[in-house]
Amino acid sequence: MKSILSAYWNGSLIVKISVALILGVLVGLIFGEPIIVYLDPLGELLIRLLKFLILPLILFTLIVGVNQINIRDLGRMGGKVLGYYTVTSSVAIIVGVSIALLLAPGEGMSLNPDASYDSPEHPGVASVLLNIVPENIVTAFNELNLLGIIFIAITFGVALAYMRQSDAMKEQGDTLYQVIEALNEATFKIMRVILQYLPIGVFAIIATTIAEHGMDTLTSLGEFILVLYLALVVQLLLYLVFIKLTGHSPLAFLKGARTPMITAFVTQSSSGTLPVTLNAARQMQLHQPLYSFSLPFGATVNMDGAAIRIAVSAVFAAMVIGEPLSVAEVLTIVIIGTLASIGTAGVPGAGIVMIATVFAQLGLPMEAVALLTAVDALVGMGCTALNVTGDLAGTKIINRSEAKHQT
Repeated sequence: MKSILSAYWNGSLIVKISVALILGVLVGLIFGEPIIVYLDPLGELLIRLLKFLILPLILFTLIVGVNQINIRDLGRMGGKVLGYYTVTSSVAIIVGVSIALLLAPGEGMSLNPDASYDSPEHPGVASVLLNIVPENIVTAFNELNLLGIIFIAITFGVALAYMRQSDAMKEQGDTLYQVIEALNEATFKIMRVILQYLPIGVFAIIATTIAEHGMDTLTSLGEFILVLYLALVVQLLLYLVFIKLTGHSPLAFLKGARTPMITAFVTQSSSGTLPVTLNAARQMQLHQPLYSFSLPFGATVNMDGAAIRIAVSAVFAAMVIGEPLSVAEVLTIVIIGTLASIGTAGVPGAGIVMIATVFAQLGLPMEAVALLTAVDALVGMGCTALNVTGDLAGTKIINRSEAKHQT
């Protein structure tokens, strides 16, 4: 028994996850819905373990990162990250619209007149911006407000940096920094243990997802799903082209990013995958002050996969009702879709909320949203994986320009 556990512990993580994916699909197809009650707790445990680490990872990693760079560099670095995320979100919308218009998913389908969908209230970009400054620290921590936690970490990180540069407070500042640095290392050690449970959780989530949705749902909206995944692949190829242009190996990037990509695919949570993504950036030896900011920030506001989902869904709905989109409506999708992908950050079922928001602006039927909820999980998997990949790709690309500022 001990030898089996030792072999599992020392085995390749990506091999274990790959085997878990295959077994999960097979078990879900063979046993169907009855298996859900037994495996669902194992999948829920993985989600909880990952979320358990989000707060300490962001807090300690970012405070340590801020103290490793010149404070003046934060503005330059933050500007690059925000600019990259805005551009790629717009590109993702354009990619989604272009491929969907070319392949026209939904032609010949009809809506169920009895279907309905009540759109949740959209929080808006202004609300998201206000959430950057939390009402109090405890609320930000309790609600896992990532933007708020980033704000707190940067604020305390800057304060600590000034303490360490002050003659009067240097000793206290250095002592506090050593404690936070040790806590950061302890958090990553815990992360390495949790990664050993990752394949088990992946197996459970995939098996229950397949068992719940089965093949009927997949075939009924198969054309929409295929078009969307094609757009996701095109966007991924664009990332790899950008990485190649900055002098890096696309294959090396994929090798380093594959664990967070698979984790995001299974969990359907960019923020839940954040511990694994941060660990991957660390293994890639990226600039810590950069990734400790760009990845948590990206997990909240950078949603290229969701942007593609908005675009393809809008074209799909227009095709179903037999009213192709005009040029003006396509431009509306690009603008509103980009803003919506930021404005719904942290909202439960954010993908559907984004789609409903854009549909309302274009006058598309909410019955189409109800139709798309049937494949929400299957679509959300690919979109979340691309979200996380986009965060890592951006960090890798920006890391090149930040290299000369590393200390």
